[in-house]
Amino acid sequence: MKAPRFWHNDGLIPLLFSPLGVMYGKACQYYFSCITPWKPPIPVICVGNIVAGGAGKTPIAMDIGQRLASQGVTTHFLSRGYGGHLKGPVLVDPARHSAREVGDEPLNLARFAPTWISRKRILGVKAAANAGAEAVVMDDGFQNPYLEKNLSLLVIDAEYGVGNGRVIPAGPMREPLSAALERADVLVVLGKIRKLPAWLNADKPIHRAVIIPGPEFKNFRGKRVLAFSGIGRPKKFFNLLRSCGANVVASFEFPDHHFFSESEIVWLKRRASDLKAILVSTEKDVARLSPSDKKEIEVLTVSIFWHDEMAIEELLVRQCVGGKC
Repeated sequence: MKAPRFWHNDGLIPLLFSPLGVMYGKACQYYFSCITPWKPPIPVICVGNIVAGGAGKTPIAMDIGQRLASQGVTTHFLSRGYGGHLKGPVLVDPARHSAREVGDEPLNLARFAPTWISRKRILGVKAAANAGAEAVVMDDGFQNPYLEKNLSLLVIDAEYGVGNGRVIPAGPMREPLSAALERADVLVVLGKIRKLPAWLNADKPIHRAVIIPGPEFKNFRGKRVLAFSGIGRPKKFFNLLRSCGANVVASFEFPDHHFFSESEIVWLKRRASDLKAILVSTEKDVARLSPSDKKEIEVLTVSIFWHDEMAIEELLVRQCVGGKC
């Protein structure tokens, strides 16, 4: 599903939907107040966001998980498995599972550490703990009230922010801003920004980070590229390619988590051939393709660069004692 355009800027349509947004926000707060969260036997670090759509949660979760592992902590990932039909808890096996079963993001996470999908996050944490996990990094789940988190990182896209600042359906926000900022332990602003917006003047630590391209970017420098993507904000991917020096001669956006048909891939490959361009997409998009469809498609991987890497390391150390959580 693509986010409505009126979510980006305020105006008449958001104003008309605002009473529903207020009701939805109050319902969320009431929902949280009625539930006593379950305290897990191992630390849970949640990487979430406040808006519907992409904010960069998965690359941040992957980075946090790898940092914990480097400290000697046996870390497992946990995801809802959005886009997949399995309810879980299921330990993701990239060699056996498809994106239609477990979702696209868990397949990528599973290349780095054991990854579970579970619609009921409590069951997912229990399964991970029983399998020997010493810590769990949740990709999303900030709005899930059933599970107590040891550390909640709220990821905010520097360019998009909170859109028009209104709650669904009047805007992109999953809950009122004040409630999210109060519940978060750490704010992560992802992307380049000269000055933090006024609404981010929260009494919480703010960490800055940017997405950087993987080593494959050298293959696209100075080359003609046809880019396609079905992620939360495809334009970010296209701009990243341009920043690598790629000549993006055409780009095509699809809805987030879109499952590409064979005819769509055939058309994209033919279009790239006509333009004498390299066909490039993201890891998340390619995870949704069949082995045959992946042929002739290049991938640009990404990772996270922290402005203050030592501060992030210290944050994780505070959650871990003697190298173990």
